[in-house]
Amino acid sequence: MIVELGHYALVLALATALLQCLLPLVGVLTSDPALMRTGTNAAYAGFGLTLLAFCALATAYVTSDFSVVNVFENSHSQIPVIYRFSGVWGNHEGSMLLWLLILSFFSALVAFFGSHLPERLKALVLSVQAALAAAFALFVLATSNPFLRLDPAPGEGRDLNPVLQDVGLAIHPPLLYLGYVGFSVCFSFAVAALIDGRIDAAWARWVRPWALMAWSFLTVGIAMGSYWAYYELGWGGWWFWDPVENASFMPWLAGTALLHSALVMEKREALKIWTVLLAILTFSLSLLGTFLVRSGVLTSVHAFATDPRRGVFILAILVIVIGGALSLFALRAGTLKAGGLFAPISREGALVLNNLILTTATATVLIGTLYPLVLETLTGAKISVGPPFFNLTFGLLMMPLLFVVPFGPMLAWKRGDLAGAAERLLTSALLALLVGAVVLYGAWGGPILAPFIIALGVFLMLGALAEPAFRAGFGKLGFMLALRRLRGLPRSTFGTAFAHFGLGVTLIGIVCATAYQTEAIVEMRPGQTIEAGGYSLTFDGLRPAAGPNYSEERGHFSLRKGGVDAGEVWSSKRVYTARRMPTTEAGIRTFGFSQLYVSLGDSKEDGAVVVRIWWKPWVLCIWLGALLMFAGGAVSLSDRRLRIGVPARSRQRPIQAVEAGE
Repeated sequence: MIVELGHYALVLALATALLQCLLPLVGVLTSDPALMRTGTNAAYAGFGLTLLAFCALATAYVTSDFSVVNVFENSHSQIPVIYRFSGVWGNHEGSMLLWLLILSFFSALVAFFGSHLPERLKALVLSVQAALAAAFALFVLATSNPFLRLDPAPGEGRDLNPVLQDVGLAIHPPLLYLGYVGFSVCFSFAVAALIDGRIDAAWARWVRPWALMAWSFLTVGIAMGSYWAYYELGWGGWWFWDPVENASFMPWLAGTALLHSALVMEKREALKIWTVLLAILTFSLSLLGTFLVRSGVLTSVHAFATDPRRGVFILAILVIVIGGALSLFALRAGTLKAGGLFAPISREGALVLNNLILTTATATVLIGTLYPLVLETLTGAKISVGPPFFNLTFGLLMMPLLFVVPFGPMLAWKRGDLAGAAERLLTSALLALLVGAVVLYGAWGGPILAPFIIALGVFLMLGALAEPAFRAGFGKLGFMLALRRLRGLPRSTFGTAFAHFGLGVTLIGIVCATAYQTEAIVEMRPGQTIEAGGYSLTFDGLRPAAGPNYSEERGHFSLRKGGVDAGEVWSSKRVYTARRMPTTEAGIRTFGFSQLYVSLGDSKEDGAVVVRIWWKPWVLCIWLGALLMFAGGAVSLSDRRLRIGVPARSRQRPIQAVEAGE
């Protein structure tokens, strides 16, 4: 009965979304405040109904109700409860329901926190959000219904894909979707503003917190996915430029540009047209990622195998949503004023350069991802665009941007002093060069560019700290006075410093793990020892073990350094009972920010085992930097100026005043 209740709730959620889309829009067209306000209650109701549908499906999974087709195909009674619950979105149908749930959640957030918005704008934003929700609710009900029944009900399920039986499934997709779908709010604000004809600094201030929230979640979601692939797949890599990885990376790049562009628009009322376009394109890239994953055009570790009808349906949503928004933009763009002027050497100029490079990098990744698909469609020829292309093109584009990042906050608005900014960053630059020289000396004979890029990462980190230190007056004022001034700085200043510092940390992790890692593929017998990263790794043999729904052979390795015991590493090969599918569980031992990574291969008849061993120096900095960037976003969001946005207008003021943009 709970399953039918969930199905019914989803149908009602579709009906509610249609009402939420139409009634506030009619209210705007007829200047009827009562109709405009219906969007708020409809948003709450839509979220509640979608949550009820999701909980119904989750209950079916947790209780192993195999009469539900979706549960039968993606679960098993022997799976631990946490994997039964996360298995709700470990398949196409459930993940689309999660997407819809998060979309309705953001609509409810806009309704709740939008009391300071003009009624017309709020009504239009909720109307556009509801149009998106209606499209995806219809998609779920028409092509991906998770509530279909089996009669008679099977006694057992087919099991969840063993690769997905990991805590990463419980964390990565929800975080990624919070980022993907969070940009829908920015998209809705852009479309609403184009309809209403009001785009100004106040609009940018309303949009920026939503962009920051979505960007923060997408940052940590991508990082979690990277780490999950790193330890789960046993390949020893953390990023493969897989097309589906690129599908999540492109909205992140565009979202980063949107954040900086919205800042310029808020402070100087410049880049209006560009900021609105970025808001549309960022969410459009999120929808494109959904199409790539759901349409079946990709074969990927991440992609869901689906029938063509789903791909056609999502493609139709893309054409209508993206095409409609861009058409509206084309109609309205000519009526928008360019905004404030500024000198090339200024904070605005630095942010424009940031935008140009980020959007070019996004276009590069987009071309590299889609070109093989387009070529195969048009000619039938199959080619592969892999890491060499992306590393070269993307890397060359990003190096100038990373160098410029510390200069931006040091420049004044409208007209900056480049020499003064360089002088304030001189100490950071000298310390970074010193670190680079030390690395070059210590790793002489290694990759020649690596020390210079590490120095760039250090420059990013120190430059991030230099900006709040300069604003507080360290070096010019007394220490205690400067400390008090530091405490009085806006939280967004510290958020920016955290984010830029984290970017430098990630850059250092990427370079060290890529340039200085060592890899060995050997056949090891019990008692045999190999050196890796300054440690002696001794293979002690294989030992059988069993889990709740799998059996495994666990390889035990003893670690010693300088003759002293340094711990142990366990690596295993598992076979899951239901699917008879083997997986590799890498053994990872952490030393500071570095890791020793051990992966078992095939066993030989003579008792030897193929073992792949990596020493990955400073690899944890890759994900630590992402966490710092997420923390930077969270700190910025805690800034009261971003939370309250623009002061609320008096409720007694007539709607005509709002329409006039007063």
